[in-house]
This record gives sequence, C-alpha cells and structure tokens, in this order.
Amino acid sequence: MGKFSNSFTTDIGIDLGTCNTLVYLRGKGILANEPSVVAVERGTRKVVAVGEEAKRMLWKTPGDIIAIRPLRDGVIADLETTEKMIRYFISKVLPRRLFIKPRMVIGVPSCITEVERRAVEESAYKAGAREVKVIEESLAAAIGANIPIHEPAGHMVVDIGGGTSEISVISLGGMVVTNAIRLGGDEFDEAIIKHVRGIHNLIIGERTAEELKKSIGNATPDKKIDKMEIKGTDAITGLPRRLEIDSVEVREALQEPIGAIIEEIKKTLGQTPPELAADIVERGIVMTGGGSLLKGLDTLISNETGVPAFRAEAPLDCVAIGAGLYFEQVRGIDSNRMIYDSLNP
Repeated sequence: MGKFSNSFTTDIGIDLGTCNTLVYLRGKGILANEPSVVAVERGTRKVVAVGEEAKRMLWKTPGDIIAIRPLRDGVIADLETTEKMIRYFISKVLPRRLFIKPRMVIGVPSCITEVERRAVEESAYKAGAREVKVIEESLAAAIGANIPIHEPAGHMVVDIGGGTSEISVISLGGMVVTNAIRLGGDEFDEAIIKHVRGIHNLIIGERTAEELKKSIGNATPDKKIDKMEIKGTDAITGLPRRLEIDSVEVREALQEPIGAIIEEIKKTLGQTPPELAADIVERGIVMTGGGSLLKGLDTLISNETGVPAFRAEAPLDCVAIGAGLYFEQVRGIDSNRMIYDSLNP
C-alpha cells in the first residue's frame, strides 16, 4: 500500500525563507514565490492577507491589523502564523479536489536547533502534509542547482538567504563540512539603514534599503558610479527629506556583513579534507540564494579565496526545486552509497 500511495502522491518542495517563501510542485515547477508575511486581525488572529498583499501592509497597518514576518533568521518565530502561511501556499498550488495529502520537503538552515526543526515539521503536518522531511538548505540548493551530489567528489555550495548564510561541502549525497551563520540579506539592509543614519542623519525603512541594495549595491569597486535618490525622515528635525546616495557608499556600508560571510567561507575551506578541497578548486564554489545576486559578490569571493565562484542558473529557486526533487534524488544517493560501501569495506 505504501508503494501504491507513493506512486500517486504529490511531492512539494518548500523554501521557507525569512524574506520569501517558494513552493515547488514536482512536475509543475515553482508555483508560488511570495514574501513570508502574514497580516492578521489583532485579538482574533484571523488572517487578512498573506504574501505580496500582506507585505504591502508592513508598517502601514491600522491599529486593528498586524503585519507579521513569522520567520526570523531562517527559523520560526511565530508557530501559529507560520502554519497559516504554509496552509495558504499549499491551497494556492494544489487543487482542492486532490484527495491524497502531499509529501513535503522543507529546506532549513543547518544552524537551527532540534526544537526549531521540530517546529518546522509540526507546522507542515498541521498544514496538511502526509509526510514531512526537513533537510539542510545547502543540500536542497545543490540538488536544485543540478550539482551531481551522488559523486565521490567535493562540491561547495554557498547559500545566502534573507536570514542565514550556509556554506557546505557535499560528497556522496552527504554534508562533509557545513557552517552557517545567522546573517543574510536582512543584515545587508540593516547595514545600509545604519550607514545612512550614521553618515547623513536620515532614517530610512527596510524597503528603501532593499531598493538601494538591489539597484546600486555592489561588493567590488566598479568603473561606473551609480547614484539613486532616496526619501526618509531627518533624524534631527523629524521632517521628510530627500538624499542622493551613490554605489561607493552602499559598498562601504555592506563591507562588514560581506566580510563575515567571506570569513565563514574561508573557515569552511580550511576544514575541508585535502582531496575534496582539490575538487572544489577545480569545480568552483556554487552560489545560491537571493544574497548571491549582489553585484560583484562572486568576484570578491573568488579574489579573497583563490577559488572560482559563480552563481547557479536560478539562484533564488534552487532550494525549493531541490527540496521538491529530494525524494527522487535520495534513491540515487542510497544506491551510490551501497556501491561505495561494497568497494570500501
């Protein structure tokens, strides 16, 4: 009966991100990609909006509505709201007539605790899953980036998400070395906000900082200096004010969080066995996650480590795709391990 059920089941891969949640349906692709935000009524906790519509309400809601980001630093901060958000996304991608509950694979940072991992599983089961598997984000990202993880060879993946950055060396379908820090795209935004206030006495919001990062942010010096006008509140007078800021300032603002990620990459390379390190030098570092899209970051990592670094083809989608394909991939991983173990008793 188990085999019969599996042949008809639906596999869903979820990248439960601090900033965005992506849902991959096996055979259909990415069917949901929206901000991890839920708007609820104060008191009743009734859901008013989820995703893109709820994000527009952040910091702009009336007194009776709260816009919540239920995940912080890659982990669940609000269990009840996370469950409602997952249920919403599942209902969005699955037809109501489907009578078999889906199998869910969810990518999470390796740095989360066992309690936090169980909270993710509990949310998925309550949202309607038949079976739940929680895997490391970098393993899911490697599968989604079409990295041949079954091989007895070293592959390094750097996944920079909204709340965490995870650096892993994978071989034979397993994590040989992995390090993660609770630092990602959100900290990039916070660094920009802090810089603009400290240097220009201008208070800006997260959305403005994110626009700066995406539009003119860079990790390495560029011949062309881009500029952008922003609006905020003067920290001294309390009045609205405009300011023109350039890409050089944004790069200076981002130095500290980017430096921390690079140090973590260097540490992971130092912990990697020599044979696998040689493979990584040859194959390069694969970068995934929204943070990898920062202009010049791949070049900076290459310069700092001496190892080629490049973005995956669809860096934002890799974790969700890899999670959705996990059950297919795990059969190949188990098969290869059996062959390897028989050759190396």
